[in-house]
Amino acid sequence: MLAGELYLADDPELAADLQRAAELSERFNTWPAADPAGRRAALAELLGGLGEGAEVRPPLHVDYGYQITLGPGTFVNFGAVMLDVAAITVGADVQIGPNVQLLTPTHPVDPEPRRAKWEAARPITIGDNVWLGGGVVVCPGVTIGENTVVGAGAVVTGDLPANVVAVGNPARVVREI
Repeated sequence: MLAGELYLADDPELAADLQRAAELSERFNTWPAADPAGRRAALAELLGGLGEGAEVRPPLHVDYGYQITLGPGTFVNFGAVMLDVAAITVGADVQIGPNVQLLTPTHPVDPEPRRAKWEAARPITIGDNVWLGGGVVVCPGVTIGENTVVGAGAVVTGDLPANVVAVGNPARVVREI
């Protein structure tokens, strides 16, 4: 899984990691708002890295959690889905709108290995000071360069360079910043 090779999703070790993430996610998502320090501690235990001043509004949904790194000053709004079968690296001061999906898993196109439960994953990297509008979907293997803005509802299927605005499905660059 970590090497990006095909793996079987129902591996017992992965099942234990999924259970750990489900329990920690539930703790984070249901932690009383009156105790922000406790909520942050639950989030820090769930994620692989949590930068200073980074904020995530619940609910947050993850596969494993430990493959997600959020840089300092990053803000993640309500309803984020971060399927971290591969690494998800989010830079500093990133703004992530509500209901954004960062999706690293892939599945074989051929029906037989897919039926046999083979999967793979490719990492996602989000550069510093990126803004992902509400409902953006970032597909496996994508890198988004620093300062880039991705418009609401866009589906990012390929890499985006730094300092651009991209919109649409599939996302396309409409101007430079």
